[in-house]
Amino acid sequence: MRTILVSASLSLLLALFGTPLAIKIFTRRGYGQLIREDGPAAHATKRGTPTMGGAVIVIATVVAYFAGHSATEFPISASGLLVLGLMTGLGCVGFIDDFLKIYRQTSLGLRSRAKLAGQAVIGVLFALEVLHHPNSYDLTPASASISFLRDVGPAIGVVPFAVWIVILIQAWSNAVNLTDGLDGLATGAEILVLAAYVLIANWQLRNPCAGVPVTARCYPIRDPLDLAVVAAAALGACIGFLWWNAPPARIFMGDTGSLALGGVLAGLAVCTETQLLLPILGGLFVIITLSVVIQVGSFKMTGRRVFRMAPLQHHFELLGWTESTIVIRFWLVAALFVALGLGIFYLEWIPG
Repeated sequence: MRTILVSASLSLLLALFGTPLAIKIFTRRGYGQLIREDGPAAHATKRGTPTMGGAVIVIATVVAYFAGHSATEFPISASGLLVLGLMTGLGCVGFIDDFLKIYRQTSLGLRSRAKLAGQAVIGVLFALEVLHHPNSYDLTPASASISFLRDVGPAIGVVPFAVWIVILIQAWSNAVNLTDGLDGLATGAEILVLAAYVLIANWQLRNPCAGVPVTARCYPIRDPLDLAVVAAAALGACIGFLWWNAPPARIFMGDTGSLALGGVLAGLAVCTETQLLLPILGGLFVIITLSVVIQVGSFKMTGRRVFRMAPLQHHFELLGWTESTIVIRFWLVAALFVALGLGIFYLEWIPG
């Protein structure tokens, strides 16, 4: 528990005081946000706001994770390193995308195929590695199975598992990316889901399968405490960053942050065996992603649009809602989904 508190506190401070430094550096170098011409008119005022702020979140998370372990002498785990590696790798893909946008002075960075290929390579490496590194109880960071509250059914095999994990990682990194369209929206929603994973991993820590009867309720998770440390470090970094990213934002996370934060959610879901619970915990991300799928599908099939603009948050902007109103109400929706997901997770422990 001390490691969780130290890592979360340090990452919060690093992001809180490091983000203004990043704002100065990025502003001086002209790393400003480019705005789509077909977007809401109110977004024109955001042109030039520093972007790539997600680099602060990633750096603060990684530094705080290692510093927390060093300060408390708690051993570093394979699960924690793999989730951090996934987060950092996807952050690098996002950084390249952001840098190309700035360099070319266009709202288009990496081509979609190149971005998906980068996510796929990192996803395959992650999928293969989580099936190795057993501990003294022969538990690996994950098993080759699909999971809900724990693994569901038998193992599906290494290759299908790798494909499934790549799909999961691409889906969640792009879902957070689509949500990152208004000041503070994605950051606030991410904070809520990360807080849920701190609680989930702690509950799994207190109910391990080692040394209990086979019929008992338990969780065969390799490193639940260290997964809680990762979630807490990312949580603290997001809170510190949100101070500067809240409306009106002084800096944007860019694809650097959104891909990394989507990756850390996917990694935590895989290693805590809650892959299919994550769509409930992150229901807001799912709704916003579905709005894009529905919009594109409807336009291709019928030539008509369901929403005034997708993703969904921009639809409400064009209906006349203020940005702050949308952000706060969407945060409330995100909180309700997190409460629902935690309720489902805990439901099996209620007597009767």
